[in-house]
Amino acid sequence: MRARQIFIPALSAVFLFSCVSSKKFKKSQADYATLQTQYTQLQGNLADCNNEKAELNRQKSGLENDIANLNKQIDFLKQNNTQALKQLEDLSVISASQAESIKKSLENLGAKDNYIQTLQQQMARKDSLNMALVMNLKGAVGSMDDQDINIKVDKGVVYIDISDKLLFKSGKYEVTDQAKTVLGKVAAVLKNQPDIEFMVEGHTDNVPYKSAVLLDNWDLSVKRATAVVRILQNQYGLDPAKMAAAGRGEYKPVDDNSTKEGKAANRRTRIVILPQLDQFFKLLEPKS
Repeated sequence: MRARQIFIPALSAVFLFSCVSSKKFKKSQADYATLQTQYTQLQGNLADCNNEKAELNRQKSGLENDIANLNKQIDFLKQNNTQALKQLEDLSVISASQAESIKKSLENLGAKDNYIQTLQQQMARKDSLNMALVMNLKGAVGSMDDQDINIKVDKGVVYIDISDKLLFKSGKYEVTDQAKTVLGKVAAVLKNQPDIEFMVEGHTDNVPYKSAVLLDNWDLSVKRATAVVRILQNQYGLDPAKMAAAGRGEYKPVDDNSTKEGKAANRRTRIVILPQLDQFFKLLEPKS
């Protein structure tokens, strides 16, 4: 009888220890699965960044080739003009004023050479800033489904595309609560870049639309753009002077409207980081 009393508690302790270990093991398995998912998402983001970096490097290589060709032409013209000027001076065919005019032309060629080099430096700096901005944005919204939000650089311009199913209900222009969270993450990155200006564009598919308030897809796309702008201004404190809202309607599709998937891709809101053209215009101004 005494042996039975000792055996039963011992057996219970072993059973309880086994249950606890099993729970810890299952929790470890769940934690591992979560970490594996996060690792896969990070790998995907890294692959996207590498692809965009390769595209920027390709564009940069093309520009460097163009600049190299222009530099060769400048050197060729300098050599020919210098030789021609010396020959004319030796033959006393031109006057002193004419020789001075040709000399100034040669100096202008040198100034253009410096101008090309400055443009090259500015373009390299702009590419670096765009890549850093894309990395920050992807880091901020990295947990989102790639089908709902897409951040990319195209021809030197940064685009943020957010699908309508994330932002709005069908035929509506009131921003959903889930979308406000996403916009908050985007706003946090843009707020750290006070010099950036951007445009919010509304886009629709080609299905005709009309309501008691809105006449067509033009109206709907504009109302959606202004709804996003107001969220960024009123809830997240972005400077309204740095923002613009525009409606593109159905007229800038990114896919074929003849398919369900194409229509879904075309229903989107796009945030376009506007190039700072004033910086390049300053380069064109004559130096005093």
